[in-house]
Amino acid sequence: MQATLNHWSHWEDLFRQKISETASADDPAHDSLHFERVVATAKALCEIENADLEVVLPAAWLHDLVNVAKNDPRRSQASRLSGEAACEYLRSIGYPEAKLEQIAHAIAAHSFSAAIKPETIEAKIVQDADRLDGLGAIGLARLFIVAGLLKRPIYSSLDPFCKAREIDDQKFTIDHVYKKLFVVADTLQTNAGRAEGARRRAVLENYLKDLARELNAAF
Repeated sequence: MQATLNHWSHWEDLFRQKISETASADDPAHDSLHFERVVATAKALCEIENADLEVVLPAAWLHDLVNVAKNDPRRSQASRLSGEAACEYLRSIGYPEAKLEQIAHAIAAHSFSAAIKPETIEAKIVQDADRLDGLGAIGLARLFIVAGLLKRPIYSSLDPFCKAREIDDQKFTIDHVYKKLFVVADTLQTNAGRAEGARRRAVLENYLKDLARELNAAF
């Protein structure tokens, strides 16, 4: 570890403070706890993959520095904007300039909607860490928070599980599991990320089975 970054607690205090200024309490799916979880996962993956923490740590903390609503037409630009804003902020606090280009790429590539291929192991780690937070038990909790904010019904009364209709997650919450979450589980980049993603995918699958049972009143 470079001498300039020996004191990680100092940097993390600054990153946490920055996020506290931007994370909205009006959107619990993207509140400060989301950032804490993504960072914790990124750190674990970074250690396993022997990646550069000097890139992974700030990128994980600042990955959603510019938050654009899910239903905003500018959504696909959010990660690029976050990368630019992160670099501007990091320069202002004296973070090593040599790391900024890699940090910007890791942030830009984390987004599903941006469709930017992660070119480094650090970018793959940040992408995996953020996507894992959309899967499993926490992913379901976040899904329903967003659905509530957007006032979307949980499921289609005629075809809850998209058996005979086109998937439409702009109308129905459960459709988003098929439209995006299962797809995300198949896009994870690191070996450890894929293993954890498979476990969290199983949580989603079991939930859908339980939901079907309850909707069918099969006691």
